[in-house]
Amino acid sequence: MEQNTQPLVKHGNNFDLITLWLHDKSPNSRRGYYLDIIQFTRLIGDIPLDQITLNDLQAFSNALGAKGYAVATISRKLAAVKSLLTFSYRVRVIPNNVGSLIRLPKGKDRLAERILSQSQVRAMIDLTSKLRDKTLIRFLYATGARVSEVCALKWRDVQPIRNGRAQVSLLGKGNKTRVVVFSTEMWELLQQLRGADGLNEPVFKSLQKGHLDPSRVNRIVREAAERAGIEGKVSPHWLRHSHASHSLERGAPLQLVKQSLGHSHIAMTERYLHARPDESSALYLGV
Repeated sequence: MEQNTQPLVKHGNNFDLITLWLHDKSPNSRRGYYLDIIQFTRLIGDIPLDQITLNDLQAFSNALGAKGYAVATISRKLAAVKSLLTFSYRVRVIPNNVGSLIRLPKGKDRLAERILSQSQVRAMIDLTSKLRDKTLIRFLYATGARVSEVCALKWRDVQPIRNGRAQVSLLGKGNKTRVVVFSTEMWELLQQLRGADGLNEPVFKSLQKGHLDPSRVNRIVREAAERAGIEGKVSPHWLRHSHASHSLERGAPLQLVKQSLGHSHIAMTERYLHARPDESSALYLGV
């Protein structure tokens, strides 16, 4: 029987396909992916996706390298292009998935450099005087939430449970909701911040009383790290990394940490076990 090769979507040009591909992704992912794809399309020009060749992908990779992008950034941008081409292939717009032919470059894994010590996290919290910012930093660390998840929170997403503890419902990647339980102390700090705010108001407000922008959260965390004397471009994601590493060090089950962080695969969570090992063969050399 002859296979149906009719496209599964209506489209007029590359922009239509890009829009369809981005449709179900989170707002944060949409912004990042869109910028990466626009950078690629500027290089190849107005070429339909079904005419893209391996040469085009390699030329994009080489151009990024020539501009001095880090290996991790090049890998992310190529992954975005590969994802778009895979989507286009699955909806039968392109006959072959040329994206499957290019390998993503791998650089040095710098996860260990982005894990703060518990004393550094404590210093960031203690040296931050503004209640909103102090609560925000502590909440990012306590829950391991992504910055986009925290920025979207309303008070209806946070509620008390048994034993004085509380929980938060986070909408993560792939529009998947997960629930993270946190301590009584964190709940009490949130209640100080809330005041008389209603259920539909943002947990973390901007000066204009709307939701905080991710860029503002980045500045708050970076400034807190500078006050604590921490080197490096500390971001909210460092607090997520620290949450994972510290909870595993304190005996949290790997599967529980995976669920709390919203990882799709256990291998993503296992990276934290290898980033901060307790032993190595070097300790047996006596030098």
